[in-house]
Amino acid sequence: MTKSVPQPAIVSLFCENYARCRIGPGQHVVVLSEGEQLRDYAVASVAAAQALGAEAVDLNIPGDDALDANARMANIGNNNLSKYPAAIEQCKRADIVIDHMLLLFSPEQIAMQAAGTRVLMVVEPVEILARLQPQDGLHQRVEAAEFRLQRARRLRFTNDAGTDVTYELGGKHIMTEYGFTDQPGRWDHWPGGFLATMAREREVNGRVVMDRGDILFPQKKTLREPIEFVIEHGVVRAILGGTEAAALREFMEAYCDPRAYAVSHIGWGLNERCVWNSDLPGIGMDGRAYYGNVLFSLGPDTEFGGTNDTACHLDLPMQNCSLWLDDELILARGEVLPADMRPHQH
Repeated sequence: MTKSVPQPAIVSLFCENYARCRIGPGQHVVVLSEGEQLRDYAVASVAAAQALGAEAVDLNIPGDDALDANARMANIGNNNLSKYPAAIEQCKRADIVIDHMLLLFSPEQIAMQAAGTRVLMVVEPVEILARLQPQDGLHQRVEAAEFRLQRARRLRFTNDAGTDVTYELGGKHIMTEYGFTDQPGRWDHWPGGFLATMAREREVNGRVVMDRGDILFPQKKTLREPIEFVIEHGVVRAILGGTEAAALREFMEAYCDPRAYAVSHIGWGLNERCVWNSDLPGIGMDGRAYYGNVLFSLGPDTEFGGTNDTACHLDLPMQNCSLWLDDELILARGEVLPADMRPHQH
């Protein structure tokens, strides 16, 4: 993935981000990797942390069968770290863990956060990390969106393909991603640039119609035809459409887990430097954080305080949607309306 990028360039890139994470003197950093996956990243992370004056440990979990990031996204929450309780405890004692394994939606990551360890996931290719290095202003714009979302009681979104779905909100965690973390217990993912939350239990109703050009993750597929999801009380009751809808049903059925059909998080993207292209290398953060998208998701909810740990995780970013929080229009056919969420505002 990174063979063509000189190691000093990776270290420099990592130093820039890790300084935002307040990695420096007095900080204890654990750099977590598995087998030979992203070993160049692990070496660079240790070097970057040490260059910033921190104490850094290279914690490499054995794993001849270590999955790359794309494979892990299709089997979310499962990893070999669970076999090494001493390593988990070592992570829980750190100020920050740099996660090159992809622990997302795992009990191990949640335990680290509960212990006060902040966690930064770094698994995307260097070219994606460089283009989407957190910039001044993105942090504030994501938090401006969070401020509104915290106070909203209802989220509704629509599109011209026939989507009209309502989420009743309240009491659920809000996940913010702006590409770095400097607060105890906080997780983030470089690159980032969006936020999401969940509805109250069983309080999503309506239908979502993904249009041509929308994206399926983890399949990394751009739709050629619409797919309709009929949602009742927080569960997808039907997936309608043509051959692509049939392929998606088959994908989900293979998990043999009815919890795969639960509606998970909902949010929108605010990173204007993302590109709408499902063929980019990596796990697809461009599509997820794309400026003005709506990110509709099915499956696990443990990152939001829930108990659904199904391995089937679908992130379904959609363009040209309109989204309301209570009576305030936030997105109008993909255009971000509030001034404090838009770039280049002073």
